[in-house]
Amino acid sequence: MNIVRAAQRIKLRLIIPVLAAAIAALVIPLSQIASAHTTNRATASGGPKPTIVLEHGAWANTASWAAVIQRLQADGYTVYAPPNTLQGLPYDSAFLADFLHSISGPIVLVGHSYGGAVITNAATGDPQVKALVYVDAFAPAQGQTLAQLLASVPGSCAVPANLNVVPFPGAPAGVGDAYITQSAFPSCMANGLPAQQAAVLGADQAPIATVALTQPTGVPAWKTIPSWAVVGTADHAIPPALQLAMDKNAHAHVTEVNAPHLSMVSDPGVVTSVILQAVHATT
Repeated sequence: MNIVRAAQRIKLRLIIPVLAAAIAALVIPLSQIASAHTTNRATASGGPKPTIVLEHGAWANTASWAAVIQRLQADGYTVYAPPNTLQGLPYDSAFLADFLHSISGPIVLVGHSYGGAVITNAATGDPQVKALVYVDAFAPAQGQTLAQLLASVPGSCAVPANLNVVPFPGAPAGVGDAYITQSAFPSCMANGLPAQQAAVLGADQAPIATVALTQPTGVPAWKTIPSWAVVGTADHAIPPALQLAMDKNAHAHVTEVNAPHLSMVSDPGVVTSVILQAVHATT
């Protein structure tokens, strides 16, 4: 019996390495096939997927992009929603430009509301930015200010009566942080959204320095970068007629949706679809 058991142990010692080698021989080709499949998928898409950068506007914050971010990430995109400092157009644009320079590869840049003015300036001369997407946004021409644009088309709810301007340390004379009053916020920014959601959005809004309204735009990036736009036809903050005029001037591909100023909150599927249109057309 001892001789038989010893012989069995010897056989097992011989068989196990053989089995291990056979399994390894199978696994390695399978991993190579999987790797090749991944590579082919990347090649078939025309190159690496672009990074998508989302710039929020005044009286919003990065969380306003949440539903859009979830959809883009589910589709395999790397997404960033850096904070907009809302301190003035030159500073905010330089802040975003520095962030863009930290990214490798192609970028699709998206701006909401005042964030549209920021991307218009931040992307100028940046060869990595392949497309601009304006969401209920300003797309100013060179020399234009936001105050001038809002005065050119009546109907904006962003008027002094609906603003609460508060001081902040180190502010230049006559400059403060402007909030939309919480009583005006639901009808101004979030009309059509559930009342409780609108109230929360009004409570956590980010203010904008009033100086941003009077600072002129530089050479706009849309002169050399293809543009897309989402226009909420129920927008009370930036009149749709003003948006359409700016978008036409920027030669943007326009999608209209029955939405308030916060269309990325009310209709994230539409906004995501337009971003992907820009992606597929330019990368």
